[in-house]
Order: sequence, then C-alpha cells, then structure tokens
Amino acid sequence: MPANKYALLRYRIIDRCLTNKARPFPTKEDLRQACEDALYGSDGDQISESTIEKDLWAMRNEGELGFYAPISYSKAHKGYFYDDPNYTINDINLGDEDLDALYFAADTLTQFRDIPLFRSYRSAIDKVVSKLRVNRDPNSRESEAYIQFEDAPEVQGLDQLEPLASAIKDRALVELAYMKFTDEQVAHHTLEPYLLKEYRNRWYLIGRQVSKNEIRTYGLDRIRSVERTGAQFSPSEEFDSDAFFRHSIGITQIDTKPTKVVLKCDPVQAKYLQSRPMHRSQQLNFDHDGYGLLRMEVIITFELVQEILGYGKAVEVLEPEALRNRLTEELRAALAQYD
Repeated sequence: MPANKYALLRYRIIDRCLTNKARPFPTKEDLRQACEDALYGSDGDQISESTIEKDLWAMRNEGELGFYAPISYSKAHKGYFYDDPNYTINDINLGDEDLDALYFAADTLTQFRDIPLFRSYRSAIDKVVSKLRVNRDPNSRESEAYIQFEDAPEVQGLDQLEPLASAIKDRALVELAYMKFTDEQVAHHTLEPYLLKEYRNRWYLIGRQVSKNEIRTYGLDRIRSVERTGAQFSPSEEFDSDAFFRHSIGITQIDTKPTKVVLKCDPVQAKYLQSRPMHRSQQLNFDHDGYGLLRMEVIITFELVQEILGYGKAVEVLEPEALRNRLTEELRAALAQYD
C-alpha cells in the first residue's frame, strides 16, 4: 500500500485516540504505539515519533484532506486533545447496522477493484476500505469469514470495458474489429456505442451499427480491438436501455412483439421461481397439489430456451405451441446423443 494510504490510516487511528473518552490526552508515544499496533501488530514495521509529528501537522494544516483538525497539546496533562470536544474527522455518525452495511459494501467493492474498468476507481475503493477497517471493532469478524462471493473465472474482453465506457460517455463513434464464434475472419463495424451490459459473468456492448442503421449486441470476448474514429454522435432518442430489454431474458433482443409464455412447474421449482422470478412480468399461481402455473410476457430468445432447458423435468412449457415444439426438438436431440 502506498505511503499516502498508510498516512490516511494513521489519521483515522489518531482521531480514534483523541476521541477516546476513556483514555484522554494521549501522548505522542501513545499515538505512535496505537498506529503501530493497528497497522503492523507485534511482528510488523515500526513507526517513528517523527512520523506522528508529521501526521499531527498534516491533520491540522493540510486542506486537501478536507479537514483542519483542532489538535492542541496540554502541558498540564502532557498529551494531545481536540479543542472542540465533539470534533472528529469522521463527521458522519453511523450506527452498528449502518457500519455493517458499509463493511459489506466495501468487501463487495474489492471484488471488482482489479477489473480494468474499475482500476481508475481503485484509489477511492482503497480509501473507503481502509477507513472502515480502521474504525471497525477489533473483536468483530471480517465478512470474508462468513460471506463468500461467487468466484467466476476471468473471461476475455474485460480489457475493452474501459475504452468502451469512455467512448459511451464521450459519445464517440468507434470502429470495432469483431469476430463471431461462427466466423474465421475479423469483420469491422462502425458503431454508436450506447450501453455496456453484464449477463452471467460475460460483458456485452449494445450500439447502433452505422452501415445498417440497426441496434446490435456484441460480446466483448469477441471484440479484437476498439478504435475511435474521431467523430461523435448525438444521443439517440430511440434507445432506452430499460425499455430495450424490458421483454427479454438475457442479452438477446429481437425486434418482435413479446409472447405469452405459460410454464407448469413442480412444487419445489415453483417455490424457487417464486423467490427468484424469471422475469419482471412473471405471475405465478399454485394449484391444490402445489404445482405452479407461471405466466409471463417475453420475447422467445436463445437465453429463454436455455434457461427452461436447465430446469429439466421440473418445468414444462404449455404455451406457446412453437416454444413447446422447440424444446421438444432440443430435448430429443440431446437424448439422441446418449442413445
């Protein structure tokens, strides 16, 4: 961790000492020892008194920190104190539940700190995490001990997130070098980039292909390069990210009207889909045997078919007939591979 990050941590520790009513007027040695214990423990590096002196000066005078701490020295008590007994550099008072929520959020942020798009925010993330860890009750358990996030393997294309996000923000026209899974040659597309969207740990770009004047979706793992053309585009009044995917499950969007889909779900799967709906339009009713009848208005997409197939015998398509026939063909083809 860079030196300025350690300094930030020390400021918080010094503040904690100066606001500790049980041990008022800490000496320079008290502050030094508190910082050393909190940062390094018994086996770590040592902190000098001159470092603490510099920290006290910075807390009093460095405007970039966002505070001018009213730190004074008491000759009578031979220790330091705040002139204002209610002062703290932590100007937001939070309860235990608020702090727990922030600890969880900070731990969540660290999951993304090494993704290229978020590296520019890494300094801010580190500041939040370091501040919270200094203020955390030393007897509390780190959330990593009892919460484990999904550890997905890194996919290709993440290095394109940052230049694409920048182009979307600047409304800059881009040229993509793109190769589909089904092609062996790279194609070049000039694009108005509109939106970056994640679906099942993969990232996609949605934008208007200029040559065909159509909104298309491009998987970042298939983008070979991104170059700005030097031109800009005006914001599209036709594209609304929420409306664009309103009737879709997944990343595919087809220019067709949504269809009423009816599924019959066994009792266990019905409860699962009740707690985690497939789609925002979902309506689920139970019969006397506990089976669920699920209705929703969606576009028939590849992702919808794959999701229903994933439920196996627990879900049966009742309507529409075309979707039922498609699932039947998929299941027969799959079974044929094992015959």
